[in-house]
Amino acid sequence: MPEGNFAASLTWRPGGAPAMHALRSFTASLALHDALSGMGVAGLTLKWPNDVLLEGGKLAGILLEGSGDRLILGIGINLVAAPGAAEVEPGAVRPVSLLEATGLRVTPEAMLDALAPAFAAREAELVTWGFAPIRRAWLHRAARLGEGVTARTMRETLQGTFEDVDEDGQLVLRTAEGPRRIPAADIFFGPVPGEETEAALCS
Repeated sequence: MPEGNFAASLTWRPGGAPAMHALRSFTASLALHDALSGMGVAGLTLKWPNDVLLEGGKLAGILLEGSGDRLILGIGINLVAAPGAAEVEPGAVRPVSLLEATGLRVTPEAMLDALAPAFAAREAELVTWGFAPIRRAWLHRAARLGEGVTARTMRETLQGTFEDVDEDGQLVLRTAEGPRRIPAADIFFGPVPGEETEAALCS
């Protein structure tokens, strides 16, 4: 991680059903959106399931890992520098840094000071009210909702229209063969180079 960028992990025992653990990618991305918006950053959107975009470029990524009843949430933010094109998978969203895109210089310490209370508030919302309000807030900020995307799972690559996120956090993709609910996938905003798709794009 280049000096000046943000990299942090939070580990805790959230309790509740294991299915709820994966929903923390939504609370974390929303919290990051909240924190950055509070700094005056505009042009932010959320890419399913766990990226934060700035003017269409990838500003931040979120990773969830489980170990028994413990959950580890990792967040990386390109505050001052972003990977070059050669370091990114073909077809993936181009990385962007906050400094490059906005001219705003934020230290990792200041980012943490803004992000921690924002995440605590979204976590409390999830625990108190369930996923429904988090889902509504996330969809309001979703990137490419209602537009064509490519979803690559471990078994297949699908093209379709990003129609919704369901009550379990799964992406709902409308394909030529009907709706598909996808629990985990890499999402591309265009065809994946070098791969054939299993279903044609639905308009």
